[in-house]
Amino acid sequence: MQKNSVFINAAVLLVALFYSQTGFSASCCGGGSASSLLLPKAGQMMFDLSVDTEQYDGFWNSAGQHVSDPEGSDLSQLRINAGIGYRLSPNWQVSLVVPYVWNDNQYAGFETQTNGVGDSVASIWYEAFDVITCVYKVNSIADLKPSIYYGLSLTVPTGVSPYGDVANSFDITGRGFYRLDASLMMEKTVFPWNASLQLSHGVYVERPVNREYGNYVEPYDKNLGDRQLFTLSFGYTDQTEKLGTLTYTLAYADLSEKAGEIDGVIDPTGGLEKQSLSFTIAFSNFDKDKIYKLSYNKATDGKNFPATDVLTVGASYVFY
Repeated sequence: MQKNSVFINAAVLLVALFYSQTGFSASCCGGGSASSLLLPKAGQMMFDLSVDTEQYDGFWNSAGQHVSDPEGSDLSQLRINAGIGYRLSPNWQVSLVVPYVWNDNQYAGFETQTNGVGDSVASIWYEAFDVITCVYKVNSIADLKPSIYYGLSLTVPTGVSPYGDVANSFDITGRGFYRLDASLMMEKTVFPWNASLQLSHGVYVERPVNREYGNYVEPYDKNLGDRQLFTLSFGYTDQTEKLGTLTYTLAYADLSEKAGEIDGVIDPTGGLEKQSLSFTIAFSNFDKDKIYKLSYNKATDGKNFPATDVLTVGASYVFY
């Protein structure tokens, strides 16, 4: 296999880093299952720490066909995600998530171990409801009103990208582009059941490029295609003997990104798709200030995307 081919395949594999969804607590009642860092309605500040371990098992090519890794390959990644959320007012909150990434890869004779900060995400959310909408019994149509959130998130390229001083695809920890996402999330809990829906649309900011994997190239302008994410989840909550809660959640996510542009011309090698299923167990204590999570995510299908299994362990502490 030629070196360039190895780098192309590695780039396809490592792009999964920038699309993983870390499970944060987000329910208006605490201990929920949404896919963004959100404070419970009464929370004033929250610290969140999670660890992702991701294992790669081949990838889906542009035709949607699964391609196995070369014999002897072993691709994995460890991420620590540090997050903080802060309430600005009764209906507005902000958050920041910064990942640190360890790459450990053996691929077609190449072996690398690198680490560094990944791309950071800053968000602002508006809660379009004034009181908690979680209910124990539906007595009227008004009891079916969901919690609705509107959000804007900015991805900042704080990681090492292919367009900086980097030796090869295995060393990157970021995509190198700013992206702005607009999101809508709806969540409803009628104990013991809950459901949530999240939609988001992301737009990248075009950037100049004069270097690729450490080699200087003729300058050009590059942009990535618009990004869409659809997530639907259903959950069930059990109450413990000490009045804490255990919430079990099954979620489906569909992610797609259109082909990008190089100097205003469509890049035929760009674009991607990913479908995945995840199962999460979240424990919240009686005071709803401590939340612990265990989640497993499996990519089930895709295009220009790796087949991955991700195990996430996390903890949150909420100040009221």
